[in-house]
Amino acid sequence: MAMLGAKIGRPFAKLMPDPRLKAMMDMVPKIIPPVSRNDDAQVFSATSERKMRVALMTGCAQRALNTDINDATIRLLRRLGCDVVIAHGQGCCGALTHHMGKTAESHRTASKNIHAWITEMDGEGLDAVVINTSGCGTTVKDYGHMFRSSPLADDAARVSAIAMDVSEVLMKLDLPQGCDRGLRVVYHAACSLQHGQQIKTYPKTLLKRAGYQIVEPLDSHVCCGSAGTYNLMQPEISKQLKELKVQTLEAQRPDVISAGNIGCMIQIGLGTEVPIVHTVELLDWATGGPKPAAMKKG
Repeated sequence: MAMLGAKIGRPFAKLMPDPRLKAMMDMVPKIIPPVSRNDDAQVFSATSERKMRVALMTGCAQRALNTDINDATIRLLRRLGCDVVIAHGQGCCGALTHHMGKTAESHRTASKNIHAWITEMDGEGLDAVVINTSGCGTTVKDYGHMFRSSPLADDAARVSAIAMDVSEVLMKLDLPQGCDRGLRVVYHAACSLQHGQQIKTYPKTLLKRAGYQIVEPLDSHVCCGSAGTYNLMQPEISKQLKELKVQTLEAQRPDVISAGNIGCMIQIGLGTEVPIVHTVELLDWATGGPKPAAMKKG
C-alpha cells in the first residue's frame, strides 16, 4: 500500500514542502514489479552436483523494488551446485533502523533472522548465509557485535561467522570461464562492500571470468550518495554525490553499469539512462539465465 501511495503521489513530488519527502517519492520505481513467489519460504535444490547448502537473505527493499535480483541469485547458485534455502521467518536485516539509532527496533527485526537461520543451521545445516545487498551484508556480519551483551550473543555470532556476500560464495564455486561477450561494463563499488566488508576485487574477478570487459570510474572509492538513509535524510548533499558518481561512470562510456547493492542501483539509476543491473544478473545471464530486464528497455 505504501508503494502504491508513493506511486500515486510521485507526479506531485515537486510540490512537496519537505525535500526529504520528494527524495522518497523519487525512489519509487515507475513500474512496481510483481511479487516473486521465489521469496516465499522454501528450498530450491541444486541443478548440478550439490556443493553447498546456503540460506539466501531476500531482504525487504529488494523484494519490493527489484525482484529480478533474488530470482537471478537463486538461478545462479542452483546452477553452480547450491541448495538455496529461503528460511521461514526471515525478513528485514535491521540496517535502516540501526542507522537511525532505533536500536530496539533494529534488534527486533534482526533477531527474527537469527532465529530463522539458527533453525536451519541446527537442522540440515548451512554452509553460508548469502546476502546480495551489501548494505544488508555489512549489518548481518555485525550481528555478533550488535548482540554481544544479549541472550542471543552466541547465536548471533554463529550467524555472523557464516554470513557472506554473494560474491564471496561465488568465488568458492566453479563459475565457468566465459567467452568475450562484447560488453563494456563499468563496475560501481558500493561503500558497504568495498569499505564496510573490504570486498574489493571479487565482483570484478567474477565478471571478467564470465566474459565481460570491466572498467572502473575515477575515484571509485567515493560514495554515490545513497548510503542507507542518507539520500532520504540529506537529499541535497546526496544529489551532489549522485551527480558526481554518474559523471564518472558515464565517462567510461559503458554499455551497462554493474553494482552489488540495491540502494546504489536506485540512486545511480535516477541520474543516468545507462542500464544499471546487479552483478549477479550479469553472471546469471552469462551462465544460461535470461538477459537482465533493465538491458531490454529502449
